[in-house]
Amino acid sequence: MPSEGPSTRSHRDQPFVQSAQVEWETVGQGVRRKVLAHTADLMLVRVDFEAGAIGPLHFHPHRQITYVADGRFRAHMGDETRELVRGDTFLALANVPHSVVALESGTLLDSFTPAREDFLTPTA
Repeated sequence: MPSEGPSTRSHRDQPFVQSAQVEWETVGQGVRRKVLAHTADLMLVRVDFEAGAIGPLHFHPHRQITYVADGRFRAHMGDETRELVRGDTFLALANVPHSVVALESGTLLDSFTPAREDFLTPTA
């Protein structure tokens, strides 16, 4: 899917990042993200979902903690599935398959360690 914005590499190691100055990147049907603050070993990413949008099943070597900032999601982690609402979190350890479905529109804040270098290159 085409990118809506340029790479966010310029925000690396910056002590302050104003979200309004970071462009969105479309990463799926009804899913967009913006990489906020990040260093080589830590990253915070905002992901907005339209109702019904899917974050498909995947895994990666990074450890991830996700905070539900708004909305309602069905989250699949390993062999478990739970419904999560604002204020809830999930932890994805390295290489554990996980996915989400937005049961209503909402926002997730994903933190990764180390940083997801693949998120810093615009999709083609």
